[in-house]
Amino acid sequence: MKFTEIHSRDNAFVKDLRRLSRESGVYRRQGQVWLEGDHLCRAALARGLKPSVAVFAESFWPQVPVEWAQCASKVVVLADALFADISGLESPARMGYLLPWSPSVTVQSGVPSVVLDRVQDAGNVGSILRSASAFGFRQVIALKGTAALWSQKVLRAGMGAHFALHLVEGVEADALAQLQVPLLVTSSHRGDLIHRAHLPWPCAWAMGHEGQGVGPAVEALAAQSVRIAQPGGEESLNVGAAAAICLHASAVSQALEG
Repeated sequence: MKFTEIHSRDNAFVKDLRRLSRESGVYRRQGQVWLEGDHLCRAALARGLKPSVAVFAESFWPQVPVEWAQCASKVVVLADALFADISGLESPARMGYLLPWSPSVTVQSGVPSVVLDRVQDAGNVGSILRSASAFGFRQVIALKGTAALWSQKVLRAGMGAHFALHLVEGVEADALAQLQVPLLVTSSHRGDLIHRAHLPWPCAWAMGHEGQGVGPAVEALAAQSVRIAQPGGEESLNVGAAAAICLHASAVSQALEG
């Protein structure tokens, strides 16, 4: 099998890969995303995605399953020290894929969705994507001010959920008019308790900024507000935890009605 071997850290390909691994928004300029580790790579392949380049550490190359290399248009083998240098992981995974990426600004209508309104923590964003995929939501819309959906931290937290979802980012609140499903928000002081509320399906759940919650522009579009019972008395829930509760409640409600 043909492959390109690289040992210089000044190689242009290596420099681009290093930027993708370390800078959150570079994928938008390069038109590609970096998937590091076999879990993310296998998740992409399982969804029928085709990487443009497969990258392997030199010491791992002799052990690479043939199908992991043949799925890409090009194979690059990096010296172990180079792979460790570009890696964003404490223990470099020794393999990764470059996946073509292009922005999507088209909001799909009539599908169960999650709206992220300036959610800034990458771990929270990735966690919400995982919950969305697990509970039957098909689209996530990240409004301006939300963490970059394809950044390395969000990708790692999402654990492959990206590839099951239609992802839109960088849009304003007025794009939500295209949803054409009821928009639900959570509130600490108004609305029915979620375990007693009638939850429509399909719907869109809006999750807001970690400190400020959902902004006025999104709240003005809400068809329903609900509260999450907190008998322990904490002031608020982490947005990732709140999203998991809300999306699970919708999935259960749909299952019971079905």
